[in-house]
Amino acid sequence: MKSSTLRTFIAVHTWVGLVAGFCLFIAFYAGALTLFHKQLRIWETSSSTTQAPESRARAQSLIDAVLAAHPQARDRFFLRLPSYEAPRMVLEWEEPVPGGGKEIEHHFSLRPDGTLEDVAPYSQLADFIYRLHYSAGFPPSWGIYLLGLVCVLYGLALASGVIVYAPTFFKDLFALRIGKNIKRMWQDAHNAIGILSLPFHLLYAWSSAILTLGVILLAPLQFMVFDGKLLALVEKDISVAQPTRPSGVPAPLRGTSALLADAGRAVPGIRIESLFYEHAGDAKGRVIVYGTVEGRTVLAQAAAILDASSGTALRTVTPGDASPGTTFLRGLQRLHFGSFGGAAVQWTYFFLAMAGAFLFYSGNLLWIEARRKRRQHAQTRASRLMAQATLGVCLGSVAGISALLVLSKLAPSNLPVWEERGYYVVFFAALAWAFLRPPARAAHELLLVCATVTAMIPLAQWTRSGIDPLHALQRGDRVVAGIALVALAFAILYWKMARAVLRRGRDGDPYSVWSLRSVHATADQQ
Repeated sequence: MKSSTLRTFIAVHTWVGLVAGFCLFIAFYAGALTLFHKQLRIWETSSSTTQAPESRARAQSLIDAVLAAHPQARDRFFLRLPSYEAPRMVLEWEEPVPGGGKEIEHHFSLRPDGTLEDVAPYSQLADFIYRLHYSAGFPPSWGIYLLGLVCVLYGLALASGVIVYAPTFFKDLFALRIGKNIKRMWQDAHNAIGILSLPFHLLYAWSSAILTLGVILLAPLQFMVFDGKLLALVEKDISVAQPTRPSGVPAPLRGTSALLADAGRAVPGIRIESLFYEHAGDAKGRVIVYGTVEGRTVLAQAAAILDASSGTALRTVTPGDASPGTTFLRGLQRLHFGSFGGAAVQWTYFFLAMAGAFLFYSGNLLWIEARRKRRQHAQTRASRLMAQATLGVCLGSVAGISALLVLSKLAPSNLPVWEERGYYVVFFAALAWAFLRPPARAAHELLLVCATVTAMIPLAQWTRSGIDPLHALQRGDRVVAGIALVALAFAILYWKMARAVLRRGRDGDPYSVWSLRSVHATADQQ
């Protein structure tokens, strides 16, 4: 390959990685936690005692109580059946607001005495971390599409990186030269991790682009090839059922126990998780039953659309009879989120995702070192700004997510919005601090903040529940003990990184932007 062509690919790999790296760091770091979405749900809702799941026999009583108090809820409501992750049965209904404003969310449960209770929404911890994963913290309405474009750039960076480093594949794979040359060590680690995790990154770049931009990618075909009929052809692959209109003819509502039995006959082996009611009490009323089929690996989701009055199955979606489009889409989702293969796959994905976050962080640091002016105190302004932005965005998101977990335990239970606001307060405070302080100082201080806030996670759980992690493990609560152990491990990692940054600042190259031994001016040149 000509040297000019090689330089072009190196430039593409570098600049595309820099542009996409900030969003991808947040997506990968939050995505590593999202892999344990169910465990986070258990952790965020657990109290001092482990609650047994509520009896499903109370489902119809809950529905009757809600419809008696709020007849307008008949149009659409969602019933979440109790589980180990969420022991209480909850009926969710969104009350329309006159004038078209944002709907008011209601979450109803039954008290032990059978009376209706409009409970506060559950903690938003797991759901907010998931939103961070697919939107990088931007408003989800358009952040998901922005991240889709970032993933396209991500794929371009992977392709150019393979072309650049393929000739030295095995040499880079086993080269990790640890010593005083910090740049060379980081370069070796960056290359080795990138090569070893390449199949994982190719999967994520491809699947993320499809899952976020799929509908947009269909738009040209919708109007230029299929004359506006394509979406109608694929709607059964995208959603289980399309909304319907009520007939206006009253009809009795079938009991929940009977509907669960009907769904079990329609989809043998289904593990029912939730029910969506549409036009309850109307002749065209229906219930969509969602669940999973045990024993399946990649594709396990199942659903049954039932007539709300008779329980007749109108449509079923199972792994065995799903269309090729549904099989592809659902299978891609499970492959993307690692929701197959149990704990071994989850932990493998977790470490690969954390390694991916390291790739984007280390890539920025390598760019800064490559731009450094040797034997010159005045480093380029671009190097200094990139160092500050990298610290602010990456360490700000780390500290923000740790603060999110702390607030989920310490914030008032009736104000779950505190968690989301807490993340943004910490994130933007860290970003501002990174630009106000010299990079070397900011790196040390922000890493100490990350270590401190992360170490507070098990303490916050202990304060809220009254049960320390050791006793939680003795009681069989592996989720509480496991999260405490992981949090302490990461807190120690951030503390060691802070010490390493401080040591490098004192003893390292005085001409680096990471040095504490001299005051660095910035050059106007780029």
